[in-house]
Amino acid sequence: MASKGQQRTVKAARRPEVRLPELVAWQGGGLEPDGDYDGLEFADLDLAGQEGIGARFMDCAVRRCVLDEAGLSKARVLDSVLEGVRGVGTDLSGASLRDVELVDARLGGVQLHGAVLERVVVRGGKIDYLNLRKARLKDVVFEGCVLVEPDFGGAVLERVEFRDCALRGVDFSGVRMQDVDLREATELGIARGVDALAGAVISPAQLFDLAPALAAQLGLRVEA
Repeated sequence: MASKGQQRTVKAARRPEVRLPELVAWQGGGLEPDGDYDGLEFADLDLAGQEGIGARFMDCAVRRCVLDEAGLSKARVLDSVLEGVRGVGTDLSGASLRDVELVDARLGGVQLHGAVLERVVVRGGKIDYLNLRKARLKDVVFEGCVLVEPDFGGAVLERVEFRDCALRGVDFSGVRMQDVDLREATELGIARGVDALAGAVISPAQLFDLAPALAAQLGLRVEA
């Protein structure tokens, strides 16, 4: 318990500071497994179905590209910006994202299970059925975006913030949380895992909204 005159506060996430160098337009054909991409701009490309498993993207910008069913499992995305990307079924399972900005994305069923996200900002856009099961998130900010039925099952969240972000039907089952700030979420709809909120901070209004789910979890009957 905090001593008199002190107030415990949630630790803020450290945001990425992406400073891209002068980029060179990508002139290649398709992505390659274990490819090495450094200082490149991928703009207005159809990368649907491309296989870049284990590829490394360093100081890159991916803008307005189509990523339907793109295979990017175990990829490493470092000091990069993804802006206006769209796609369904993009596979980033086991990937590593560090110092990354994901801006105005329109994605569905993106696979990030087992991934590691560190100093990542997801700003704007809408992501349906985001799979982050057993992922590790540290210093991650979801800002001004809509997440529909995101699955954080079994994930580890440390210094994660949801700001002006709508969470609809979220699954927090088995999540371990530390300094997770939900107070500024515009919607907080928890489908499963309300019992895993230890380590999170919510607002009084959110507590009121969550009261029925918390009562059910405790087996508490509320009668007039």
